[in-house]
Amino acid sequence: MTEEIAHNIYRIGVPLTGNPLKELNSYLIKGKDRDLLIDTGFRNPECFDVLTGELKKLGSDISRRNVLLTHMHSDHSGLADLAAGAGRKIFISEKDRSYMQNFMTGRMRGWQEERYTKEGMPHDMVLDVFKTNPSRQQSMKSLDSRFTALNEGDHIEAGGYRLEAIYAEGHTPGSMMFYIRDKGIMFTGDHVLFDITPNITAWPYIDDSLGDYLGNLERVKKFSVETALPGHRKTGDYSSRIDTLLEHHKKRLDEALAIVADGEGSCGYDIAGRMKWKIRADSWETFPKIQKWFALGECLSHLDHLMKTGKIKRKSENGLWRYYTV
Repeated sequence: MTEEIAHNIYRIGVPLTGNPLKELNSYLIKGKDRDLLIDTGFRNPECFDVLTGELKKLGSDISRRNVLLTHMHSDHSGLADLAAGAGRKIFISEKDRSYMQNFMTGRMRGWQEERYTKEGMPHDMVLDVFKTNPSRQQSMKSLDSRFTALNEGDHIEAGGYRLEAIYAEGHTPGSMMFYIRDKGIMFTGDHVLFDITPNITAWPYIDDSLGDYLGNLERVKKFSVETALPGHRKTGDYSSRIDTLLEHHKKRLDEALAIVADGEGSCGYDIAGRMKWKIRADSWETFPKIQKWFALGECLSHLDHLMKTGKIKRKSENGLWRYYTV
């Protein structure tokens, strides 16, 4: 479950049982006085036992351990407060810290409930997802004074390395990557994954999350990266993978536009049901509810981008939002 990536840098595989992601890559950077743990896993007994067990084998004592979060999703942040020592730091971007706080207090629920219902998802299904979504059930419930905000260009020292914070918004509103410039090492979080495609969803109060993601892919491609350390699964060639991700979303946008053109006046839920998804289900009707939620969210990010770029328009009709080509 644990391997040494570079001097003082270790990858810990934290199992995400029952989740299509399969495993989280948590990274420990060991230092003389302080250790730095990057991402943690869901807040459940299995993730906790594996993570703490592997940290113990590596000789990392919680009293000297800080935590660094690439982004707010609970498979990365769920154990953050339990993995950092008392009086230590839990670093996260300023934007994601704000969003986490607002989700925890319920301020974002109204936006999500209204948006997904107006897009055609049955209201009882929306409410059921709120109750059963594992990302909600296995998350932290509050933030404490250890949570320390990061912004673009901030630096963290650990294990003889200097990590530079780089905003990579899109996957979450404040997703970050961390660059060890002199070694060409990039902790990519979920911004760049290699054998799966990062989920890009519609976020509350963000007009075009996919546009943010695509723009930031272009921006971070300029960095010279010899070793990319992603949040899930295997690594690969950094630059060529970014090109592949850009091409993937171009095809998805073309697909979504064609579906809108073929069914003028369709709502988002119906458009999502006609898009192609890699999932073990016979049809849209047999999709698990939570997977419908994720699929619809990704569909909406593409529809938002098509609206932003003037390809389609949206009209409110009888309580539903319906899409038309321009």
